[in-house]
Amino acid sequence: MQGKPGKVALMAAWSVEAGFYIAAIAISLLAGALVMAAAGVTPWEAYELMWQGAAGSANSLKETLVKATPLLFAGLSYSFAYRCGLFNIGAEGQIYVGALTGTMAALLLPPMPFGVHLPLALLCGFLGGALWAGIAGALKVGRGASEIINTIMLNYIAIFLISYMVTGPLMDAAGSLPQTAKLPASATLPQLAGSRLHVGFFVAIGTAIVLYWLLERTTWGFQLRSAGLNRRAAEGMGMPVRRNLLMAMMVSGALAGLGGYVEIAGVQHRLMQNFSPGFGYDGIAVALLGNTHPLGNIISALLFGGMRAGANSMQRVTGASTSLVYVIQAIMIIVMLVNKHWLGGLKKRIREALIRKVERSDSASGSTQLNWNE
Repeated sequence: MQGKPGKVALMAAWSVEAGFYIAAIAISLLAGALVMAAAGVTPWEAYELMWQGAAGSANSLKETLVKATPLLFAGLSYSFAYRCGLFNIGAEGQIYVGALTGTMAALLLPPMPFGVHLPLALLCGFLGGALWAGIAGALKVGRGASEIINTIMLNYIAIFLISYMVTGPLMDAAGSLPQTAKLPASATLPQLAGSRLHVGFFVAIGTAIVLYWLLERTTWGFQLRSAGLNRRAAEGMGMPVRRNLLMAMMVSGALAGLGGYVEIAGVQHRLMQNFSPGFGYDGIAVALLGNTHPLGNIISALLFGGMRAGANSMQRVTGASTSLVYVIQAIMIIVMLVNKHWLGGLKKRIREALIRKVERSDSASGSTQLNWNE
């Protein structure tokens, strides 16, 4: 019985958070319906078409998972940095650099078996993103420069760097488009028969689970979170805060870089100019909707991926612009931020009321049992 009050408090907290989370999504969808109606689109029909396009069939569900994969990697990138007290706005550039280094490993290395070539290319994508983010991390810990400004500027450098590479040194000699030659089969991710779904989705899910374990179950993860919560206190405890911040920034970039090459190896099969429609920036929205929790990112990435897949179906039938989906996503983020930062007092009062109700119920149950025994 000693642990029961703690369990009741934990269950009350989870129940309230889940309730407010569901309510926030419902409010966002309702607000989105109003926007659709104002645009001349029937909300119920649009949502039905979006559902059919996202999960109405096996192929639709697979397409949702394809679109969710790069969003999950980008969301994990931002979430990891945020949990460590950093703001990595540079996932977009890190995605591009990871795609570039992975593609170079795929195209320039001599032929080798699939079991060696693909892991090596993925590792190069991982390291490319880490090194690109490490530039901002080094400036942060060494000179105190804002990682927000530096990562944004590095995004543009990375995008123009890839544009140069695919129109110059890495351009496909057999064509005239700004893209590389097709990747060899030994460096591409296997796809499920009859769909675009590739094993990169399962790599992303595994990465989220490993990231959760790293942050919540390891000593290093505790040190990283401590530096994010209170840097001065962590330094006072003798933790290597500067080194940890640099490593956190590099791991954050590595996740984005890995996601970049996964997109190339699983979907595009060649590096091309402007291959990302903004995965890195959308990853910030995924992270915020998932409460910057690695496992929460899985849910939010699936939601956003489903909305992207469903938007195409809605546009084909109704002619409505897919931009409506981005409006709904923006509304979701605003509602989630209000839920997180402005409704804390209300949620606390509801939790306390639930706990008191459970305690009164237990007390009444105990009294009834005592009378029965007598």
